[in-house]
Amino acid sequence: MTASTPTDPVVPPDVAARQQWMRTLAEAGSAELIGAWERWEPKPEVRHIRGPEAGLVMVRGRADAGGVRFNLGEATVTRATVRLHGAPVGSDVIGSSYVLGTDLDHAELAAIFDGMLADPVVRERVLDEVVTPLERRQRQHDESRQAEARSTLVDFFTVAREHE
Repeated sequence: MTASTPTDPVVPPDVAARQQWMRTLAEAGSAELIGAWERWEPKPEVRHIRGPEAGLVMVRGRADAGGVRFNLGEATVTRATVRLHGAPVGSDVIGSSYVLGTDLDHAELAAIFDGMLADPVVRERVLDEVVTPLERRQRQHDESRQAEARSTLVDFFTVAREHE
C-alpha cells in the first residue's frame, strides 16, 4: 500500500461504492434501464424534485494532467433528482443523476435506481438485479472492443527490422 500524497483524494468506501454504481447507471443504455424498471415490483412512488432537464456543462482539462486548467469545450448533460417513498423503500429517499446526452428517461431512471440504492432495505436487491448485470454487460462490451483494438496492433519494431 502506498502513502497518499496531498493531491490524492481519499474517498470513503460508501462514496466509492456510490461512484461505481452511478458510473454503471450512467453508462447503461436507456433501453436496459427501462427494462429493469418495467420488471421491478413493487415500484416506489416517484416524485420529481428537479428535472429531468438537459443543459450544457463546460468540460475542463489540464495540460499534462497536472498543469494549468483550460476549457476544452461544452458537453450536453441531462440531470434529474427524485424523491422515492412507499414500498419497497423503507423511508423517503432522494436519488439524483447526471448523464451525458439528452435522454430524459435515462437520467430519470438512473436517479430512481440511485435513490433505491441509497435505501438499505432494497440496496442488495438493486445491486443483484440491476447494477451487477449492467456491469457484466459493460465489461463484456469493453473486453470485445479491446480485443478488436488489439487485433489491429502493428509491431513497428518487426516492420523496421524487415528493411535492414
